[in-house]
Amino acid sequence: MLRTYKLGEADRIIVLLTREHGQVRAVAKGVRRTSSKFGARLEPFMTVDLQLVAGRTLDVVTQAQTRGAYGHGIAADYSRYTAAAAIAETAEKLTDADGESAGAQYGLVIGALSALSRGLHPAELILDSYLLRALSTAGWAPSFTDCARCGAPGPHTAFSAALGGAVCASCRPPGAASPSAETMVLLGALLSGDWPAADAAVDSARREGAGLVAAYVQWHLERAVKSLKHVERV
Repeated sequence: MLRTYKLGEADRIIVLLTREHGQVRAVAKGVRRTSSKFGARLEPFMTVDLQLVAGRTLDVVTQAQTRGAYGHGIAADYSRYTAAAAIAETAEKLTDADGESAGAQYGLVIGALSALSRGLHPAELILDSYLLRALSTAGWAPSFTDCARCGAPGPHTAFSAALGGAVCASCRPPGAASPSAETMVLLGALLSGDWPAADAAVDSARREGAGLVAAYVQWHLERAVKSLKHVERV
């Protein structure tokens, strides 16, 4: 469950990311009534098995069974909730017109929400790791070691979102960022899933890395992820 919208007095439009059918929008009739048999099953960040029937414009939910109740652990903590909201918004944007990578994107979202719900790592690190992996799956894999433009072996001291990550002195464009070595190591760890290294990163590297990730996401999506501005950072 990525997002819900109110419809009429008692219904909701729900936005789903599915493993086999990409992004799906459907109507949950009467779900906002206290007597609804679906209730909290159709809330953001929940994983459910659904049965849908074809409608005139949107499919209609007829059955819902909870598979992963991640929403409860996430909603109880503000930092987890804002990170999950950014994950859901990004997933919705990435899969809106791309059904080919839906299965891989689905797995990334489920893994991130599960980690957030259980508090396995700091929420902002789970978010940044998800963003980097999701963009990589969509075809925009960044480089944090070798030059993203010419392939010159790194590490390098400049970062350009437009060119795809780390850049050497020869390829560095005007205005490129100059992140610390610790920040580049952190970003590489988040992309590869090296959680011992990521969890050990200092606060300054986390803050700087978050800014670079946000810039990278916005450049390649060509639109802002509005939920990112609400995410708590160290």
